[in-house]
Amino acid sequence: MEKYLEINRDGQNIRCKLYFDKKTEIRKVVLYIHGFAGHKDNAAARKFAERLLTRYKGIAVFCFDLPCHGNDVKKKLALADCLHYMELAVQYVRETFCTEELYCYATSFGGFLTLKYLAERGNPFRKAALRCPAVNMYESMTGTLMSEEQLEALRKGKEAEVGFDRKIRVGQAFLAELAESDLFAMDFLPVCEDILILHGTKDEIIPFAVSERFADEKIIEFLPVEGADHRFQNPKHMETAIKAIIAFFGF
Repeated sequence: MEKYLEINRDGQNIRCKLYFDKKTEIRKVVLYIHGFAGHKDNAAARKFAERLLTRYKGIAVFCFDLPCHGNDVKKKLALADCLHYMELAVQYVRETFCTEELYCYATSFGGFLTLKYLAERGNPFRKAALRCPAVNMYESMTGTLMSEEQLEALRKGKEAEVGFDRKIRVGQAFLAELAESDLFAMDFLPVCEDILILHGTKDEIIPFAVSERFADEKIIEFLPVEGADHRFQNPKHMETAIKAIIAFFGF
């Protein structure tokens, strides 16, 4: 089953979606964090939830819209708000389902946010699987996702609409936050054994070599997926990722 709900706390309104089996008590929860310009209803989350719920009992997948994404009402994207949403989602899941068995599956920008959260706020997860994490989010944003015209608009104090299927308004302040958030300079040694990074060798957004180097430097388990692009659009590549993530979680 799937259910839409909202978290109303600390003056925030977070739009969420829960995948679950109503026949079993929820004992474990996977927090799914989407990528830039994504949303809680994305196909990758649904496919992962369907596979998980048909094979395992007592598990749910919890998705939510990041600030300015999906049905969220915020207009200005800020990293602090993203991390706050994550924190509130973790609190809500723990309190609602009375569980400490919390896992994380994050993609792209969601992977960047997860790594930043782990380094700066501690680790609330048993395990965290990151598919094509944007470990160099600033460089990918300014060098791949944004055109020269968009960058010029920002230099003039304007905002630019950036993204794929959905567009997100980005301002100079957000880019400055990304530039200051150097994941390579952060310490992940206390949590490195609890993280898995999967990355497609044909990723056109986040360079495979950059992700591989990050994992190597931070002593994080790294799984290359031969031929996969950033979104893992080939069903075989997505199936490989799902199987690896479930095995890593130990379900």
